[in-house]
Amino acid sequence: MAAASATPAIPAVVILNEAAAPLGRRIAAVISGELHGAVARVTSADVLFPSVKDHVQALFSAGRPIVAVMASGALIRLLAPLLCDKQTESPVIVVAEDGSSVVPLLGGHHGANDLARSIATSLGAHAAITTAGDLKFGVALDQPPEGYVLANSNAAKAVMAELVAGAGVRLDASSAAWLTQSRLPFEQEARVTLTVTDQNKTAGELELVYHPKTLVLGMGCERHAKPAEAITLAEEALTKGGFARQSLAAVCSIDLKADETAIHAVAAHFGVPARFFTAATLEAEAPRLKNPSEVVFAEVGCHGVAEGAALAAVGQTGALVVEKIKSKGATAAIAQATEIVDPTTLGRARGTLFVVGIGPGSDDWRSPEVSRMVQASTDLVGYSLYLDLLGPLADGKVRHDFGLGKEEARVVHAMEMAGQGNTVALVCSGDAGIYAMATLVFELFDKGGITDGASRIEVQVSPGISALQAAAARIGAPLGHDFCTISLSDLLTPWEHIQRRVKAAGEGDFVIAFYNPVSMKRRTQLAYARDELLKYRPATTPVILATNLGREGEHVRTVPLGELNVDDVDMLTVVVVGSSESRTVTTGDGKTWVYTPRGYSGKADTGMKGNEA
Repeated sequence: MAAASATPAIPAVVILNEAAAPLGRRIAAVISGELHGAVARVTSADVLFPSVKDHVQALFSAGRPIVAVMASGALIRLLAPLLCDKQTESPVIVVAEDGSSVVPLLGGHHGANDLARSIATSLGAHAAITTAGDLKFGVALDQPPEGYVLANSNAAKAVMAELVAGAGVRLDASSAAWLTQSRLPFEQEARVTLTVTDQNKTAGELELVYHPKTLVLGMGCERHAKPAEAITLAEEALTKGGFARQSLAAVCSIDLKADETAIHAVAAHFGVPARFFTAATLEAEAPRLKNPSEVVFAEVGCHGVAEGAALAAVGQTGALVVEKIKSKGATAAIAQATEIVDPTTLGRARGTLFVVGIGPGSDDWRSPEVSRMVQASTDLVGYSLYLDLLGPLADGKVRHDFGLGKEEARVVHAMEMAGQGNTVALVCSGDAGIYAMATLVFELFDKGGITDGASRIEVQVSPGISALQAAAARIGAPLGHDFCTISLSDLLTPWEHIQRRVKAAGEGDFVIAFYNPVSMKRRTQLAYARDELLKYRPATTPVILATNLGREGEHVRTVPLGELNVDDVDMLTVVVVGSSESRTVTTGDGKTWVYTPRGYSGKADTGMKGNEA
């Protein structure tokens, strides 16, 4: 998995009724959040929940920022039992249902104030900031801006109390506009000190120490270098320069190392992103290298990776402050920038491909993990219908639509987009690993046909509810005993192989789920399967025909195998044929269900093993 800085928790925008949905979606789009709705009164959201109290308390306990479109008093009462330490509280914000006011209730100095201002600006509303430091001095000393880290946050309360009481403050910093442009009472001689430095420093009494993100660690390593060795070398480089680890903005290397575990392990160790440059970019730094190497140039096309990557990251105004040091399998160097380093502007990221199964398409059947992956993506790739099924979750994403029959082009495009450093979701219906695109992703890794960048991406596959699971759930429990799946499409599988599998499944008496049962041009395969299976199981065997599962127009019905009509099946239908043991049962409400007994009712409970239940 690619290392990066600790991924910020996705804000949860909580709404309690459908009337608040437009406002909730607008806020979620502004802050890149998820819409969470009460299932009793909200028809569509990224996450639906049954209990407001349980859900809000779970979000707060998990450290998720909460933006609730509801009454502030109600939210305060819900969270009151959990309040214990202001230093660990995540942001909690209330927004009036008419969007007129935005109130940060908790975590003001942990992002709530800034989040409230951002929401208020987008809504044209009032942000009700009540934090003393913000109001009096125009700055929150315990919440420095992006690019600065407060090393001793436990001292912030005492320092702020002194300042609010009228004390002056001395600034020890070469530059820190966010402090100099505030309303703090600066004095040459003062008891309170604010220090900004990239060096390790022990704070004195009434001193706050801020570390600016101005350092970049350049690293090179052998293929499959040991992560522990690389981490030790990186720590040694920081110690050699006397630098604070909090001032490290990124770990950088050559793009050939984009999938190198050791590099990402170092980035994860320091909680910063890993970024990568081309050999040409690193070679442009050759005149500034302290330790150029012809051996390195012969291998990768530049005269230095560690020093070159560090220098490329800090630009022409930056400088090398720790020359290359080496271990058995790695190299490290540190460069210092004159300004705060924004790692998102450096080279490119490794790139991530999320291969997701969205289930049959309804929000209720899409897993929270898949929703989070889609939410985190910059680009969505898939068949147009599948992307449409994402609804509001696709808002703000770049869509790359492909038609049916363009599967390989779809996957190659997704992998190449990720290879450019993007975070891409390859969207599949059902489960991504069942007759879907996950297999092709790994086949391309195996066989080639993609660029070097695409071959080094991170891949995460997330499961979805497959069509056979959805069909089974709608009709009862036909998959209660052994079953298999067979695709009747002969576009990629020779027809004689499909025939052999149908026969084997018939002889084995499996419940069979047929995918791709028919197409516009292909109408005979399902008829063959029906006739072949009639040799092994009764004509009364129940067959489930499930169309548009989880979507508008859903239709699930049961017919006897002997009466299965190919014309009743289309491309959006999954066909599940019971085994000789499958049964139907009608409940008191008149509904007919299908199940395949496993023999539980004939066994004493004491005779069953735990893993059989």
